[in-house]
Amino acid sequence: MKKNDTIMELAIQIIDNEANAIRGLKRGIDDNFRQIVELLLENKGNLVFSGIGKSAIIAQKVVATMNSTGTTAVFMHAADAIHGDLGIIREGDIVVILSKSGETPEIKMLVPLVKLRGNKIVAMVGNTHSYLAAQADYVLDVSVDEEAIPGSLAPTSSTTAELVMGDVLALILMRCRGFSTADFAKFHPGGALGKQLYLRVKDLYMKNERPEVGPDDNLTRVIIEMTSKRLGATVVGEGEMILGIITDGDLRRMLMNTPDIEHVKAAQIMSSNPKTIDEEALVVDALHKMRENSITQLPVVHNGKYLGIIHLHDILKEGIF
Repeated sequence: MKKNDTIMELAIQIIDNEANAIRGLKRGIDDNFRQIVELLLENKGNLVFSGIGKSAIIAQKVVATMNSTGTTAVFMHAADAIHGDLGIIREGDIVVILSKSGETPEIKMLVPLVKLRGNKIVAMVGNTHSYLAAQADYVLDVSVDEEAIPGSLAPTSSTTAELVMGDVLALILMRCRGFSTADFAKFHPGGALGKQLYLRVKDLYMKNERPEVGPDDNLTRVIIEMTSKRLGATVVGEGEMILGIITDGDLRRMLMNTPDIEHVKAAQIMSSNPKTIDEEALVVDALHKMRENSITQLPVVHNGKYLGIIHLHDILKEGIF
């Protein structure tokens, strides 16, 4: 067998094994799971996630997901907890401990200290017969039949199972709390993702000039308006109404098809009833409308009044694709 074939077959086997491990989590979605979700929903304190080794890394990711979806959570490393970080836990907090074996020395030291403080423990554990599972108030079974490669000691499928169960909890809590897109935007103000959730058309179009000609303006006036405002288009307007739009493409088509251009008027070149966007609309919605209609400019309106133009380049500069 060729080496490349062996590599690809092994890759597919690993993916299949991890996928099977995730499907196995369905067995734990039962009344016990519902009780845990209700416990977390009713909790007035924080969720404190803890673990050791690679489970600690997974716990940190789950904490990040929780915090970004409306559930306040903090991370406490199991090893650091017994050296001072136990102070992270407050009265009323629920402690969620992630562990494959449920038998590591750090976990065995942490559990009685948490119980002594009176905090409830939810064990997300791969061994339901372990010390951790026996001592916890609630148990989430994330056990797997084998790691991604049978016989491997490195946590792979087991940590993937922990990660997926953490995502399940975070997203169910988000949905139960009615956490909205607007709420999500408050927690993600930075980067392209944040801009998609809060940046509005009015934040961009006002940086541009406002090109406009009348329906009876001649070709020279149209070209000057388009080139001086540098948007590759101009609205044809009357009062506050938009009658049409003239783009570079409209100009090219007219020049190719009209032998006598001396008496051409704006109304003869324009595309009537152009697509528009309200200034309060999200920029990402403007981008979708441009893509759907294969255009690069949109006249901006509010209550039927023409305000300006937003260009595709404005959106791309903000990192929204």
